[in-house]
Amino acid sequence: MSNHKHNTIDLEPIILPKPSKKGGKTLLEALQLRRTERRINSKEIPLQVLSNLLWAAFGVNREKSAFYKLGRTAPSASNSQEIDLYVRLKENVYLYETTHHSLKPIKAGVNQMSGRRSAFQRIGGAPLTIIYVADISRYDLGPNQPDPHIGEPEVQKSYYYSDTGFIAQNVYLYAASEGLAAWFHNCDKDTIRKELSLRDNQLVLFAHTVGYPKEKS
Repeated sequence: MSNHKHNTIDLEPIILPKPSKKGGKTLLEALQLRRTERRINSKEIPLQVLSNLLWAAFGVNREKSAFYKLGRTAPSASNSQEIDLYVRLKENVYLYETTHHSLKPIKAGVNQMSGRRSAFQRIGGAPLTIIYVADISRYDLGPNQPDPHIGEPEVQKSYYYSDTGFIAQNVYLYAASEGLAAWFHNCDKDTIRKELSLRDNQLVLFAHTVGYPKEKS
């Protein structure tokens, strides 16, 4: 985890309700409906829907997997689980902590940065944006590392981009199943990295904005 030194006064952790794993559309129906929808309104997403969405994205789905780690809903290179989900809800940013299925406060008031416009404001007024951050320090899996090339920057890049894609597709499919609009897009990587005080080995990759679609006029 990064050494966050942000103003999180009056910001409490969010304990997410247990994800519901029943209901929704079938996989084939969700694939038929999967699409990018950029027209997203500001209506708040219910906490249960948020819980389901984050679990579907990269939650824990089994107690044991490779390298004695918890299993997740999306694969990762050598089960490194190097992608973190930073979650912007309205004015605040949290870190999705999968073990406890909760949101840890990271920074308050990101849309109200004094004296300048925050990178989070540029994302827009949608209720939820997921920021995908790769922590490349997690590629060091110890002396029994099965991949001799996992320390090479170009190899790592191929891994964290692929792993982000797996998670993003989970988000898209859950959004399609739930009638949500989703938009996977680029973001102001350098500014977001500074605003969240990320370490040098944490890389901001992409953003995924989710909410209810605007009615077509």
